[in-house]
This record gives sequence, C-alpha cells and structure tokens, in this order.
Amino acid sequence: MAEYTYVTYIEGTPDQIWTALTDAAQSAEYWGHANVSDWKVGSRWEHRRTDGSGTADVVGTVLEATPPARLVNTWEDPAVPAVVKPDVVTFTIESHEGIVRLTVHHRNIADDEQLAIAGRGWSAVLSNLKSYIELGRPLASVPWEMP
Repeated sequence: MAEYTYVTYIEGTPDQIWTALTDAAQSAEYWGHANVSDWKVGSRWEHRRTDGSGTADVVGTVLEATPPARLVNTWEDPAVPAVVKPDVVTFTIESHEGIVRLTVHHRNIADDEQLAIAGRGWSAVLSNLKSYIELGRPLASVPWEMP
C-alpha cells in the first residue's frame, strides 16, 4: 500500500476551504464532481458527476469531520468489489495570518499505478481549488485533462 501527500497554500480562510470541499455546488464548480453528504461521522459521502447522470465515481464513509479544520473519509470505487482496506483521505486545514495550509494525505493506495493517478489527480484538483478560492473561479481549462 502506498501513500500520497500534497500541501498547498491558499489565500483565504479555513471556512472557505471547508465549504469548498463539503458543499456540493461549490465542489462541482472546481472539481467537476459534487461532494454530497451531511458530513456527519459514519455518514456516506458521494463524489457525483455533474453531467446530470447522478453517477458517483467515488463513494465512502465520513470517518472524522471537525469543521473547519479536519475531514477524513474513506475513498472507494463503487464499481470495484469492496476491499479489505479502503483508501483513506485526510484533509487538514490550518490558518496562519490570512493564508491557509491545506494538506491532503491519501493513504492505502493499492499500487504504483493508482499512486500515479492520485498524484496527477490531487495536484490538478487542488490547483483548481486554489484558483477557485483566490480568484473566485476555477482555472480556464480543466487541469486533469492536460496531457
């Protein structure tokens, strides 16, 4: 099992980051998927496509939710049979003098192929989140589609 950590610094507040991660409409703006849940420990969360299909490409369980500082959830592909040890993603949000350090730690990644996918995905999504918070809009092009 592999792990991936990404750290970015965003001019904003912890509440802005928390809301962007947990509000379905806002996450749809910069992620291309709506993060849908009531964000209570033990609740299901879904990463739903914004194409109107209602398809969830990723699902999981909320393991910890401490607004606006920490969110931990499992990360599973609903098309793949349940694994013994699902991926776990932790978002840590720390404030310092008008900026936020957002750390995303993704663990229990199955193999090197999935690790490479996670690395490309997280860097693209979090760059888009940074632009969304700082500029009020995501990047002009979808970063995860860049060759």
